[in-house]
Amino acid sequence: MTEATAPRIDIGVQDTVPTINYLVAMPQPETHLFEVSLQIVNYSSPILDLRMPVWTPGSYLVREYAKNLQDFTAFAGDKILPWRKISKNHWQINKGDVSEVTVRYRIFANELSVRTNHLDATHGYFNGAALFFRLPGWENLPICVTVIPPYPQWRVTTPLPTIGEQSNTFYAADFDTLVDSPFEIGEHQLYQFEVLGKPHELAIWGQGNCQVQQLISDTQKIIQVEAQMFGGLPYERYVFLLHLFAQAYGGLEHKNSCSLIYQRFGFRSQDKYERFIQLLAHEFFHLWNVKRIRPQALEVFNYDQENYTPSLWFCEGTTSYYDLLIPLRAGIYDAKTYLNYWSKEISRLLTTPGRKVQTLSESSFDAWIKLYRPDTNTGNSQVSYYLKGEMISLLLDLLIRARYRNQRSLDDVMRQMWQKFGQAEIGYTPEQLQAVIESVAGVDLTDFFARYIDGTEELPFNQYLEPFGLHLLAEREEEPYLGVKVNTENGREMIKFVEVGSPAQMAGIDAGDELLAIAGIKITAHQLSDRLKDYQANDTIQVTVFHQDELRTYPVTLGTPRPTKYQLLAIQNPNATQQENFAAWLGAAISTVS
Repeated sequence: MTEATAPRIDIGVQDTVPTINYLVAMPQPETHLFEVSLQIVNYSSPILDLRMPVWTPGSYLVREYAKNLQDFTAFAGDKILPWRKISKNHWQINKGDVSEVTVRYRIFANELSVRTNHLDATHGYFNGAALFFRLPGWENLPICVTVIPPYPQWRVTTPLPTIGEQSNTFYAADFDTLVDSPFEIGEHQLYQFEVLGKPHELAIWGQGNCQVQQLISDTQKIIQVEAQMFGGLPYERYVFLLHLFAQAYGGLEHKNSCSLIYQRFGFRSQDKYERFIQLLAHEFFHLWNVKRIRPQALEVFNYDQENYTPSLWFCEGTTSYYDLLIPLRAGIYDAKTYLNYWSKEISRLLTTPGRKVQTLSESSFDAWIKLYRPDTNTGNSQVSYYLKGEMISLLLDLLIRARYRNQRSLDDVMRQMWQKFGQAEIGYTPEQLQAVIESVAGVDLTDFFARYIDGTEELPFNQYLEPFGLHLLAEREEEPYLGVKVNTENGREMIKFVEVGSPAQMAGIDAGDELLAIAGIKITAHQLSDRLKDYQANDTIQVTVFHQDELRTYPVTLGTPRPTKYQLLAIQNPNATQQENFAAWLGAAISTVS
């Protein structure tokens, strides 16, 4: 593979509006400090307001990026300008009648994730929302960014185009584009490949066992499948940034790029490699669903506070549905593997007590205060809009396919959403989303939405699976029901979760207790399942714990064994219609998964 180069553009200079130029340096990367200079010319107001975003699109949590800012100063030439903070993310400079202002500050960057900044002796990585100020009222102005690497051998990779022949200087059409364009700076591996006549780049930082040629080949397949679904690629160039780290996992979508982070040695094992491919397929699918097809609440970003929508189940959950399906269509794994993944996903949902408490629309709306802030009660009170949204998408796809003998599917919903909203980037309302799904399904879905999206009724999997020759079976564990999850931490057996209504909770056992013994004999997390198999439902056992440093023994009456795993299986002797439906859905004979 050859080294990739970004396209270059030329820009004209206007003297009637402000010009905005950023310079990002990192002279001592070991300090984890980016040194940022902001130059603003032709800003006429005597007061200059600067605001730093509190969140970044695609990650629905207020992260308070301003907490990492230090050493703020403002100048007009050599003259220091007075300034003050108005709020946590709002700086105000009294510039008077000077026409040119330079602002300098440092950003501490030592959090390696797809949504933050990281700088050390090996590389620099930053997201625009976590590094740059915006000028309120001037967000639509173009912005130039010049990066000064600390060493001549460090290169810069970003989806932004370069400006003319200027070294490491990049052009963002507006502030949204700047926020949407991450930067990787260092000696990362850089590969270039083509799909459907358009250039793509893969930048890899970190050491690991990734087989690059296989990864690029499978990435090309993913791109082709998704492009075929939507009728082409809505960009001129796309960049994949991949960070290889210890036990990391995550991704963040952008309009013309994505950032991925994955465990460095997670590519040799087939299931771990497939999990990475699903992550890549997920983030790439977002360039349509979310980055262009997005809820009205996210049509214009408010970077100062939460942006609420009940539709994240479609943004993320439907994307999760396709991140399992796309690799199947690309031939990366087969139908049997696909259904095994679904068995695991359904098991996750049906062993989450919170599915009976929080609706899917509430989960979407409350992402800002719940999903990214788990606590010991999360499993009892919440359901992930990724996970349940994926299930709803499955049911909708099967409903549409069954009604139209696979002549229509959820793919048609995505295409209509793309044509109605995505291409013009017009935000949709929840009502418009439902209307599009109903138009494809050819049926009123008011009851479906009320029960399963705005309500907490159990999802009727078998009702929707039956026309495709499948059914869902629960597998019960042998041991009676206690209702705790225990991990070994620093040699201590810590109770991490206690299920609501369980025998353990009814007896008074809490998350955070240290499990010591059952029936007076020491117990470990690893031994717990086997020890419980020595008892029957309705037996009362003595469970000893440290509760807030106090030694306590509780009598616990065990319950009936609960299902802990669910399997999607082919039914016996599927009829011709079921066989046809299955083959049209998954591209394989149902006999291949029996």
